[in-house]
Amino acid sequence: MYSHQAPHDTTIFSVSQLNRQVKHLLEQHFFAATIIGEISNLSQPASGHYYFSLKDQQSQIRCALFKHQAQRLTFKPKNGLQVKIIADVSLYEARGDYQLIVQAMQETGEGILYQQFEELKLKLDHKGWFATDIKKPIPAMPRTVGIITSATGAAVRDIQATLKRRFPSIPLIIYPCMVQGIDAKHQISLAIKTANRRKECDVLILARGGGSLEDLWAFNEEIVATAIHKSRLPIITGIGHETDTSIADFVADVRAPTPSAAAEILSPDGDDWLQTFTGYEIILEEVLKRGLAQRRQKVEWLRSRLRHPGERLQAQSQSLDNLELRLQNAMKAKIQNTQQQLRNTASRHEAKHPR
Repeated sequence: MYSHQAPHDTTIFSVSQLNRQVKHLLEQHFFAATIIGEISNLSQPASGHYYFSLKDQQSQIRCALFKHQAQRLTFKPKNGLQVKIIADVSLYEARGDYQLIVQAMQETGEGILYQQFEELKLKLDHKGWFATDIKKPIPAMPRTVGIITSATGAAVRDIQATLKRRFPSIPLIIYPCMVQGIDAKHQISLAIKTANRRKECDVLILARGGGSLEDLWAFNEEIVATAIHKSRLPIITGIGHETDTSIADFVADVRAPTPSAAAEILSPDGDDWLQTFTGYEIILEEVLKRGLAQRRQKVEWLRSRLRHPGERLQAQSQSLDNLELRLQNAMKAKIQNTQQQLRNTASRHEAKHPR
């Protein structure tokens, strides 16, 4: 049996004492640290303080920005903003939570982009470009699908694989363009205009794989939004991952969460159509069988009514014989009647003879 007994010189702390000492150590060794991250889980109670998490792709940390420091900000903190903060590392003793006490904060990189995104979104919304009543309908059975994306990216392969699986007979036309970088917005806009001018397809997919806000920024440019708004062809967007949303998504006629989902929305399900046609085949077969049975029954009825010409001639011959007999009898009766009248007349004349 082992006995776990503390050494005689071990200091025993209460929870409060331990938290207080840890807080003191953190504040001594991490004073005015500069940290970059993205704001999330933002809240602002009635006190005017801000509480939020600062995160990157792997980790996050709780932060507190008290009212007197928040009043110095030149922008309003929002979820999703990329910021650089100067903060003291501390510990919230009541819960034992490791946290940052923010002394200063400024927007960086994606934070500025996020602000531009919101400004353009508000501008185009006021123009009515996001209204549902101006959205063009997507054809239920497209004759040809146009794809606007990088010719070598994963998005075009995902779309092709999805359409091949669901309805491989739909033809595809790829309008290749850059989807990232300074020139991407111009190439995307030109591809949309080219597809409208050529009139080779009846619907477009505007797609790109996932990436950071900077990677996807071409789809947040006003020139791209204008090209989508003016397009006579309906456009489905499948840009980034499900959580990514761009200005192009708001202006497009339909927004799909991914390139594959855009192809899913656009293409009929081949298995469903096959099942539908099989049902139609069964119904058509039953209709034809009933129609043939009805016509067969009618033919039999007509056949039963059909008489041989000889029978009809015999009937007519017999009718002629009857008419001949009636005529002979009528003539005999007429002659007899006339003879009787002559005899009666002769008798009257004989009675009145002068002799």
